[in-house]
Amino acid sequence: MKLLLLGPQGSGKGTQAARIAAEYGLDKIETGQMLRDAIAASSELGRRVESLVHEGRLVPDDLMTELIEERLEGVEGFVLDGFPRTLGQARALDALLADLGKELDAVFFFDLPVEIARGRLLTRASDEGRADDTPEAIAQRLAEYHEKTEPVVEHYRTLGKLVPVHADRSVNEVFAEIQQALDQVAAR
Repeated sequence: MKLLLLGPQGSGKGTQAARIAAEYGLDKIETGQMLRDAIAASSELGRRVESLVHEGRLVPDDLMTELIEERLEGVEGFVLDGFPRTLGQARALDALLADLGKELDAVFFFDLPVEIARGRLLTRASDEGRADDTPEAIAQRLAEYHEKTEPVVEHYRTLGKLVPVHADRSVNEVFAEIQQALDQVAAR
């Protein structure tokens, strides 16, 4: 299976991506963690994106597409979290998958009100001590999501790939909803 998770930061995509990957034997590809790892390692990419990540701004499409292209080569099944975040990235992903002879099986949209997302991110900031989860960066990230990522949701809706998920419920309830949808995907 080739899956994509979309939704605002704080909607539970990372938590569910880990559960999906473990349950279905898929590679979990989380771009946010890949960027944080690059920053921690002071790699060339890390140095190029560090200020953007800490300010809550999006990394340019070309850098993100390059990062994903390297990661997807040779991977059969995956759950992708954190990419694409712009319509340009979505189109690049579609083209990349077509070049690799792959197609997304489903795009899960984690539907969550902004107020709940903001609260979850502030809680995560205090619980995990994430330096990139300042109130200012959270506000910027959510504004960028609304402006740049919501069109990606519509892109996949028009392609008939979008599967809405009610993300304002418990982790187990959300996962049960995802499992039901994946059972239908597998039956196709």
